[in-house]
This record gives sequence, C-alpha cells and structure tokens, in this order.
Amino acid sequence: MAGSFPITLRAAAPDAGKRLDHFLVLQLPDLSRARIQQLITENHILVNESATKPSLRLRGDEQITILGPPQLRPLHAMAEDIPLDIVYEDDDLAVINKPAGMMVHAGAGKTDEDRNRGTLVNALLHRFASLSAVGGEVRPGIVHRLDKDTSGLIVVAKNDQAHRRLGEQFSGREIKKTYFALVHGWPRQDSGTIHSAISRDRVHRTRMTTRGSRGRDAISHYVVQRRIESLYGKFSLLEVKIDTGRTHQIRVHLSSLGHPIVGDSLYGAPKQIKPPAPANKSRAAISLPRNFLHAARLALKHPSTGAALEFSRPLPADLQNFLSLLETE
Repeated sequence: MAGSFPITLRAAAPDAGKRLDHFLVLQLPDLSRARIQQLITENHILVNESATKPSLRLRGDEQITILGPPQLRPLHAMAEDIPLDIVYEDDDLAVINKPAGMMVHAGAGKTDEDRNRGTLVNALLHRFASLSAVGGEVRPGIVHRLDKDTSGLIVVAKNDQAHRRLGEQFSGREIKKTYFALVHGWPRQDSGTIHSAISRDRVHRTRMTTRGSRGRDAISHYVVQRRIESLYGKFSLLEVKIDTGRTHQIRVHLSSLGHPIVGDSLYGAPKQIKPPAPANKSRAAISLPRNFLHAARLALKHPSTGAALEFSRPLPADLQNFLSLLETE
C-alpha cells in the first residue's frame, strides 16, 4: 500500500449496507481482507475519526481514514520439535509426507504465533543438521510448496547444489506430481486437460482465477477414478497430474470446470454438504474441515546421481474415512 499517510476515503450512497472490510478490499486492492481486518482491529483505520470493527455496516456517508500501513514483525523460521513423516532421506534431499493443516513456511497470519510457528520449515530445522540456503532464511530447503490444507509428498533440499538441480527439474517440468482430489459432481468426460492461465483475483486477493488477462501458463490433467452417487449427491474421485505448479492450481482449475474440491469453500464448495430432498429431512449435513486434496505420488531424478526416484503415500485416514462415509451411505 503505497502513498503518504493518512489516506482519506469517503463512502457514498451506493456503499450503504456494505461491511467496512468488504468496502476497503475494493478500495485497497493491494491488501488482503485479513490485513485490512488487522488494520481495523489495531485502530489504524478510523470511521468518522473513531475506532470501529471490521463488521461495521456503512450508511454511505462516512469518512474513512487510514492512518498508516500495517506494521508486521519480520517473518522468520525457528526450530521446533514437530514430528515428521520422513518417506526418504539421504545427504542431498528428504521427502516428507506433510499433514494437512501445516504451513510449509512462515507466511500470512494475524499474530506472530500464526505466522511463524508450526511450519514444516520449523520442523525441518529441528530434524536436520543443514538445509539449502537458496530459498532464503524464511524458506531453507524448500524447493516447492503444498497448500496448508493439502496433505502429501514434498521434496526438500539439504544443500544448495541439490536445490538448484531440483529447481532445474521443476523448471523443465521433469518432476512428476500426482494428486487425488474428490470433487462435487460428475465431469462430462472421463479424462481431460485443463490449459488455463492463472492469476491473482483482483478483488478477492486470497483467491486465484482463470479469468484474468495476464495469468501465468498452467496445465493440469485429470482422470476420473470413481464416480460416486450417494445420499449426499454426486462426487468424483480424480487423479490429477500437473505440468506446472501455480498457486492453488488444481483447486482453481477444477473449480473453473464447475467441480470444486470437497471442503474448498474458497473456490465454491459448500462448507456443509446437505443431502438433497427428500433425504435431507432425516439426515444431518456432513462436512470436511480441509480440502480433499492429497499429493500421492512424486517422481524425480536424484540431484547427484541422476537415479530415478519415485515415492507414494495413500490417502490419509481423514480423507479415506470421508470417502467411505459417502460410499456406504
């Protein structure tokens, strides 16, 4: 958020009824909604010269003053004794089966605790004597990422040479990644390729979109593994392979087909899945507190020897249990 402070905005009649934080997301596209909420709660944004809350409903005649940019403590990595599921390890690399709910490295969050603790990097720093420094102090060893709510395989570099050679494999699309995703509905075709560029949504800054004009090339291939017709509707278990690794790529690509991933409310999936009438009168809604997306297989060449390496991990228990719930109902 550039410019001199304070910055003054004025709500007009068409803004009446809007939440303050929603109004400011449109006015300040460089800031996420979470960061705007932080500014409001820390009294860096005033309405008619008074402190307020993000949920304030505008009347359409307010003066809104932004006193200054958000002041965040520097991100940093710290060693933490967090258990790791190590699939493979040698002097050059490690392959980790990351659980859902774990951020790969320090990032967004309202508090220092949220932003810096409990990450995969912190666990790696405690577990390994050394990691590559190519990614900087916040991302030691990190060659690629998985979303916080995505589980599965991720490769980590222990030294700079391994990091660079793995990076070259990613850039050359030589590393093969395979995911399993459960989506709402049945795709028309049993297999297909989605070749749609991806960019950040200009309005909803936490989302990516295929509708932007200056997106980065992104390619995903899917194959339907199972079509499920349950009392909660139709679902499909997909195997997805990606040629590129854009932010939220699989999530936004599948959503663009009209088949959002179960649990992914950011891209259109319902937070609760209710059985269609008339069964909905006798059955409770179900939900999945994470995205049904798992990085199941990873194939690469060893950065030192060139030997072919391939690793796999099955669906974790929470996803398998949810799948069984649908298929037995």
